[in-house]
Amino acid sequence: MIPKIELATIAEIKALQEQKLQEALAYVNAHSPYYQRLFAERDIDISQIRTLEDLVLLPVTTKEDLQKSNDDFMCVPMQKIVDFATTSGTLGEPVTFGMTDADLERLAYNEAISFDCAGIREGDIVQLMTTIDRRFMAGLAYFLGLRKMKVGVIRVGAGIPELQWDSIKKYKPTYLITVPSFLLKLMEYAETHNIDYNNSGIKGAICIGEPLRNPDFTPNVLAKKITEKWSIQLYSTYASTEMSTAFTECEHFNGGHHHPELIIVEVLDDNNQPVKNGESGELTFTTLGIEAMPLVRFKTGDIVQLHDSPCACGRNTLRVGPVIGRKQQMIKYKGTTLYPPAMNDVLNDFDNIENHIIEIYTNDLGTDEIVIKLAVKKESETFLNEIKDHFRAKLRVTPKIIFTTTAILNQLIFNPMSRKPIHFFDHRKSN
Repeated sequence: MIPKIELATIAEIKALQEQKLQEALAYVNAHSPYYQRLFAERDIDISQIRTLEDLVLLPVTTKEDLQKSNDDFMCVPMQKIVDFATTSGTLGEPVTFGMTDADLERLAYNEAISFDCAGIREGDIVQLMTTIDRRFMAGLAYFLGLRKMKVGVIRVGAGIPELQWDSIKKYKPTYLITVPSFLLKLMEYAETHNIDYNNSGIKGAICIGEPLRNPDFTPNVLAKKITEKWSIQLYSTYASTEMSTAFTECEHFNGGHHHPELIIVEVLDDNNQPVKNGESGELTFTTLGIEAMPLVRFKTGDIVQLHDSPCACGRNTLRVGPVIGRKQQMIKYKGTTLYPPAMNDVLNDFDNIENHIIEIYTNDLGTDEIVIKLAVKKESETFLNEIKDHFRAKLRVTPKIIFTTTAILNQLIFNPMSRKPIHFFDHRKSN
């Protein structure tokens, strides 16, 4: 099911992208009130944007732009919208994304070729362990993509290990779509209730929301904890509502594959210039083939690296490495730059930790202060010192650590207004 363009030469891929870029710019210039106004204000002649290198001549689009001018991004009449999705905005108000019937078809195609990357085939059964409601695009996208592949879907939703295992035993899925840390909860439940998860028929899990790999593609602590006991393949997939496109790992686990017919990707520095090859920066994209709300040079806030070496699977497309962190969540602590995923990785080393949150404050000196609250199976001064030593060894810093209860943390982590568990809280004055 690999699209021909992904097996084409680098030059052929670039030529296709440049053709589609010109089509996308002509479309937004004709139909998007936001981009019409932006191009006029900046005196931009889109006919001059012919190559991928010319993208730097265009201004970037931010989440703040989307939030301030949400309706002006819409390129079709409201009557043509068949699905409404929302995503959280940096200014508080959610951003609405409308999709036409053609956009949903594109979304389904994207997920189908993405799941194909991860080895899912017609005849498989997939247990969907994420919500499909609450204006959430991802769950709908997964369902549409699997349906297009003629794959069976069990729509269980998030959480409740007992219900998940009941469905696994009853319907025999071959793959799961889940947040990877929840797999640990499934394993814990199985061990308590004498369920042999290695004989459950599960071949792999498509993992969302949390990283599985280090920047060099080696498994991180979370991935190791799962696969040391459960013999399944873990595939990472990365996407967002704004891009309506996924980057999913193949069987070689060297980054999420780019679909060049659907999206153009850049990695930019703080001055909105492309970083040098191999350097990390902010993932920025231009969508291709979207009717309702196409975006040009949209900055995701995610810090990544791009990889352009050929993949052993035969695809010649770019690959997006693991998300190193969110730009807005960067922490400068005692001379060290940190992102929450690195701290999550340290905490995942300890089986005694049941749950955690990371809180960032601005102290009296105007610098960042980190407080980590832990719910543990057994509190002790020895364990506290062990955690601090591990932080020093891994990250060269020791944040403030406070023990609390699972009940208190769960109220914060599982916010009923959020579709994902929240482990990071930024209380800094500048935000």
